[in-house]
Amino acid sequence: METIKADGYNAKFATATYALAAAGALFLGAKAFTFIKMLLELYVFSGIPLKKFGAGSGAWAVITGASDGIGKEFADQLAKKKFNVLLVSRTASKLDVIAEELSQQYGVETKTFAMDFTKGDANDFAKLGEVISGLRVGVLVNNVGTNHDIPTPFAEEDDKVIQDIVEVNIKGAMRMTKLVLPQMRKDRSGLILNLGSFSGLVATPYLSVYSAGKAFLCTWSQALGAELASEGIVVENINTYFVVSAMSKIRKPTFLIPLPKPYVASVLSKIGLACGAGTPYTSAPYPGHGIVNWLIDNVFNITFWVNHNDTIQKDIRKRALRKREREAAARKSS
Repeated sequence: METIKADGYNAKFATATYALAAAGALFLGAKAFTFIKMLLELYVFSGIPLKKFGAGSGAWAVITGASDGIGKEFADQLAKKKFNVLLVSRTASKLDVIAEELSQQYGVETKTFAMDFTKGDANDFAKLGEVISGLRVGVLVNNVGTNHDIPTPFAEEDDKVIQDIVEVNIKGAMRMTKLVLPQMRKDRSGLILNLGSFSGLVATPYLSVYSAGKAFLCTWSQALGAELASEGIVVENINTYFVVSAMSKIRKPTFLIPLPKPYVASVLSKIGLACGAGTPYTSAPYPGHGIVNWLIDNVFNITFWVNHNDTIQKDIRKRALRKREREAAARKSS
């Protein structure tokens, strides 16, 4: 009788063990699949061709924050792909120089519109809307953005900095998208690229408003992408780690931190591919960024990564404050 009971217990234990092993194998298999898929998308597969959005057939690309860095590089590479370009940024003189260079180099039409996104001026958007209404817009790049000067606790942050981040990074992207959507929906074609950030994937203490704004952009891109997919319009939140630029204040490129040129090239060649991003309607197309995105989604938990960001930003803040102290001392002594 005891032997029968023992055999029954052993059988149940073995069944449970096999079930757990099978679940573990399925879990690891799924992780392996996403990892291989990421590598194939980053290094092998090509994205949706830009011709689908009007490259070479008279369509226009509208780029915000187009006078420097990533925005300027988007303008250059989209013009090279034979999009006419409308450049939108704050400084008219910079835009005019870039527009002239692109026109001469690539033989495309160019237009410029100077406006300060921090003002959120309804008249500026109305005038820009009049310009856009006369164009066949194939691509919108919502690139313009602003950030905290240095990592700062929310309770101590200047109200103007908070207002500017919300006005530019959130309201600016929505208003620009509203301007191009009527024509894109009519043509049943279009590409909307929203320049996101890893700080929107993982909350970043001391950059709380910027981080929240990028999280909004990620969520909004998902909702908008689902709404517009059946109408032939592609919406992507481009999940971005650091890129060498004036905003990032990084000057030296590495595997994780590219120059604008290779970064933008990766974005435009991987349209429609997740490239390591686990969030719908999101892409992390630069190889270093895609691998890090996959690791964040699949290794440790979100608490670990938030605490990791907290440690990094505290260190950056300390160094920034020390630099300010040195600069203030140098001014007093001069």
